[in-house]
Amino acid sequence: MSRPYAEVIGDPIAQSKSPAIHNFWLNKLGIEAEYRATHVKPPELADYLAKRTNDPDWRGCNVTMPHKLAVREHLEHIETPAKEIGAVNTIYRALDKRLVGTNTDAAGFLEPLLPLLRGTHLFRMARIMGAGGAAQAIIHALAAENFTLVVAARDPAKARALLDELAPEGDHHTPPLSHFAAATDFAFDDREGCCDLVINASPLGMRGQPPLAFDWSHAPPGSIAYDIVTDPVETDFLNEAKDAGFRTIDGLSMLIGQAAAAFALFFGQPAPREHDAELRDLLTR
Repeated sequence: MSRPYAEVIGDPIAQSKSPAIHNFWLNKLGIEAEYRATHVKPPELADYLAKRTNDPDWRGCNVTMPHKLAVREHLEHIETPAKEIGAVNTIYRALDKRLVGTNTDAAGFLEPLLPLLRGTHLFRMARIMGAGGAAQAIIHALAAENFTLVVAARDPAKARALLDELAPEGDHHTPPLSHFAAATDFAFDDREGCCDLVINASPLGMRGQPPLAFDWSHAPPGSIAYDIVTDPVETDFLNEAKDAGFRTIDGLSMLIGQAAAAFALFFGQPAPREHDAELRDLLTR
């Protein structure tokens, strides 16, 4: 007997933690459904979506690389977050059966920061390492929260193009990534009342990738280090931040946050977040 399902698509896809997250929540809620990982290569994307559109058990999918841009031309409606960010990471079936594309990455990224952002700050600045797909959602999210952004990339022109598109207002900056690799003796002014973030939005530090070269003398006192890498969860970037006395947020926070927003769209119920500690333990075994 068939049952409802959702899935994550990408190329490659075997490394995805999404099935473990969604199936954990389905089990906790006693929902008779499942969540799968499906390998979809770029030439197969149109055929995949055509088949799923006609499958009554399919509830939608999460979209990972390299499909976040390409899926847009196959969707009947794209919601504002995905339209503004320029990338779709979640597709669900609306009540009228249309396929709708949205983006839960920005909301997932902001989730662990919400208690901080509810406060009032004299000044907010984020130093973002990387200008790839993940950085798009992060720039969009932080610009809406009135951050001045420093986007550091190997190609500063690419960072500038992202800022011009996603955060055209404000005095933002695009130094080369190498700027942050060497120590600085810059004397930071009083950070009382300020909110400073240092974010690794690049794949650097991921298993199989070189580490991100970041010297923590570039981080103002009181900064929060946030790494979106999830494998490993404890990256060199975060460990070095802790050693330098900074608070840290790991990549599972964003991963679980964006998954929760998608779960509600797929299965019609909020994710049971009271089990987050158990879920994190499962994902780090």
